[in-house]
Amino acid sequence: MGNRFVISIDEDSEEAAAEKIDRAVEEISRIERLLTTFSDSSVTSRVNAQAGVQPVEVPEEFFYLVKRARGISDLTRGAFDLSYGSIDKRLWNFDQTLTALPTAEALRNLRLINYRNIVLDDTRQTVFLKEKGMRIGFGGIGKGYAADRASRLLKELGVSNGVVNASGDLKTWGTCNGRPWTISVADPDAPAFPFSELEVGEMAVATSGTYEKYTVIDGKRYSHTINPRTGLPVSGIKSVTVICPYAELADAMATPLAVLGVDESLDLINQMKDIACIIIDDDNRLFTSKNLCA
Repeated sequence: MGNRFVISIDEDSEEAAAEKIDRAVEEISRIERLLTTFSDSSVTSRVNAQAGVQPVEVPEEFFYLVKRARGISDLTRGAFDLSYGSIDKRLWNFDQTLTALPTAEALRNLRLINYRNIVLDDTRQTVFLKEKGMRIGFGGIGKGYAADRASRLLKELGVSNGVVNASGDLKTWGTCNGRPWTISVADPDAPAFPFSELEVGEMAVATSGTYEKYTVIDGKRYSHTINPRTGLPVSGIKSVTVICPYAELADAMATPLAVLGVDESLDLINQMKDIACIIIDDDNRLFTSKNLCA
C-alpha cells in the first residue's frame, strides 16, 4: 500500500506473538491485492478497465467498501472521492520541484472525477464507472480499512491489547500496560515532537498534514492534499487529526476535512456522533470539535 505498517500486541509468548502478527500481515497483504491499482489482476484494476463499457461483478467486501466510500463522498460533498484516481498523477509529483500550478488544459480530465458516476447495483453486486477513462483508487481509505481488518483478526485470535499503526493511522484496542491508550499529536512545524497528548482508549486516529510533503509557488505553500473538485492542492490548513472508533472512517475523513477548511469541517464534525477532530491552520491556530473530550 506504499505505507509502513507496525503491529504491536500484548502476548506472553514471543512465538505466539510472531504467529499472530504474521496472520495480520497476511490479511493486510490480501487487502492490498484486492485494492491495488498496480496489478492488472486486482478487482480495482478490473473495474477501471471496464469504465464506460460495462459493470463489473465484484466481491461483497469490495462492493460495500465502495458503497461506504460513496457515503463519505455524499457527507463531504465530494471532498472525498474515490474517482480522484482519474486525474493524471504526473500533474502533482511532489517528489520533484514544482514551479507552477497546472493549466486548465492540463486539468482536462477533471470532469472524470465525479463519485456520482460510480454506479452500484445491489442486486447484481456490480460496480460501473459511467465515463470512459474514469478510475477509482483507495489511497484515501484503504490503509484505514486494512488496519481495522488486521485489528479485528488479532482480537479474534485472542489478542486482548494491541495497536496497528498504518503510517500514523492508528487502531487501538484493549489497554497499554493496564492504562487506556494515549496518542501524541505531532507539531506540524516539528513533526518529531508532539504538541499534545490524548487519552483515546479503544479508538482509531488518523492525521492528514501538509508539513511532510508540499511545494511553494509564488510564495504560497501548497500541500500534497489535492481537492478532487478542483484538481488543485489545498492551502490554509497544516494538520487535521480525526479520532473515532474505526480507522477506515478516520482515514477517509482526515483528508476531506483539510479540503473543506476549518469552519466547514468543524460544522460537519460537530453534527456527527462518536467522532472528533483537531485542526491546525497555516497561522498555527488550534481548533477542536466540541465533542473532543466527550
